[in-house]
Amino acid sequence: MNIPRSLSLLAVASLLASCGGPAQPGDYQPEIQAEERELGAEQHPQLLAQFGGAYSASEARYVATLGERLAVAAGLEGQCTFTLVNSDVVNAFAVPGCYIYVTRGLMGIVNSEAELASVLGHELGHIVGDHSERQQKRGIWRELGVLAVGLVTGSERLTEVAARAAGLFSLRYSRRQEYEADDLGIRYLRAIGYDPFAAADMLGALGRHERFMTTTSGRDEARGVPEWARTHPLTENRVERLRGAAAATGLREDALPENEVGYLREVDGLLYGDDPQQGFVLGRRFAHPVMRIGFEAPPGFTLTNSPQAILIDGPDGVRGQFGGGALGPDGLDGYAARVIQQLLGNAPAEVGTAERVNVNGVPAIVVPARVAGRQGSVDLSLAAYAGPGGGAYHFIMVSGPGSAGAEALGALFNSFRLLSPEQVAGLRPRVIRVVPVRLGDTPEVFARRMASDHQLEQFLELNGLAAGQALRPGSAVKIISYL
Repeated sequence: MNIPRSLSLLAVASLLASCGGPAQPGDYQPEIQAEERELGAEQHPQLLAQFGGAYSASEARYVATLGERLAVAAGLEGQCTFTLVNSDVVNAFAVPGCYIYVTRGLMGIVNSEAELASVLGHELGHIVGDHSERQQKRGIWRELGVLAVGLVTGSERLTEVAARAAGLFSLRYSRRQEYEADDLGIRYLRAIGYDPFAAADMLGALGRHERFMTTTSGRDEARGVPEWARTHPLTENRVERLRGAAAATGLREDALPENEVGYLREVDGLLYGDDPQQGFVLGRRFAHPVMRIGFEAPPGFTLTNSPQAILIDGPDGVRGQFGGGALGPDGLDGYAARVIQQLLGNAPAEVGTAERVNVNGVPAIVVPARVAGRQGSVDLSLAAYAGPGGGAYHFIMVSGPGSAGAEALGALFNSFRLLSPEQVAGLRPRVIRVVPVRLGDTPEVFARRMASDHQLEQFLELNGLAAGQALRPGSAVKIISYL
């Protein structure tokens, strides 16, 4: 979370959708319409702001170069923009105008250039198949950003907060569209000379990652995958279908290269996990080494990091976000008033009396409000804090009337604190390191070098290895190290 930015746009999150059912690609004449280019260019900076910003290291150029090779195969030479997103969430998605995004989290679990190419090819398949345009023709596209306003009349900002963690924006491809993109992706993969079976291998990597997350992170853990990241459902049928489609090309598995060595060379040094500039989500805790602040959510809550805010999802319909900005010359009262005004706009609301408190030595103010809407009312709670260096921070939490979350919200608000120098020093970024396998090396040997709470399990997941599988001397593996 890059805290100096405040509330953010959400509408584009609806594009990160899901699917699944067989289809055969026909003859396509891909063309990016001027309207789509304009729309994609308009949404591009908003998407980057919402989902992590652009990752600008050498890996970004690598993704763009590989993507362009696939775009040529798809008949879209020079018409697409490929962006590596600075997020550790594992995801990839495409929007109209041929803007295609891959997160560094996804790049970290991939083990070959062919696997990454299969992801980019699949997203190009959605573009060539005109899948987003078909959704627009149903009238969904133009409703984005205002769909949930009916929940609380008069305030798009409040809608964003209420809807974000709930996943109310859920535009999804059909099963047929998802399979169509699979088939087109395999076509492009083969066209640039890579093993088409890598597409099924990529889904296998996603499946391993999801199982790792499920078994090592309880339901309270922040690493639970956000709704917006569930772009491509992982099913056994889909994996088998991809293998069948690859076999239908007439090629045997491994007849074409995957370029594992070149790929590992590219990801050596890739940032892993949270970016220090956005702060660290550690289970239910958040800590920002630059701003020197932190808080802890109660049991049952999950946190999702983003450049502009920490998204908070709790039980009993409680959800919201944590953000910040400049305190301003009018102090904490003025800051709280500005946040509330920005949030509520002209929505009919009853704003309660502000309570001034001291939270762990930090001046704070808590303001309750109730907002009326066509489908009832929602309770809103703002807690704002005067931080160091002229900064201010705030929680904005939304819940339904009579929600049982009041006690939990009190614990959340009271957990805000300034970090000590020792705590800041303990927040260290991590990177992927690629290391050679020597005779006698085992997964357990490398696991002991992993900067992870689940050393062996994460080493196996990161490298696509099964438990007990031997390592091949002369090959290379990925480990996670502190920078």
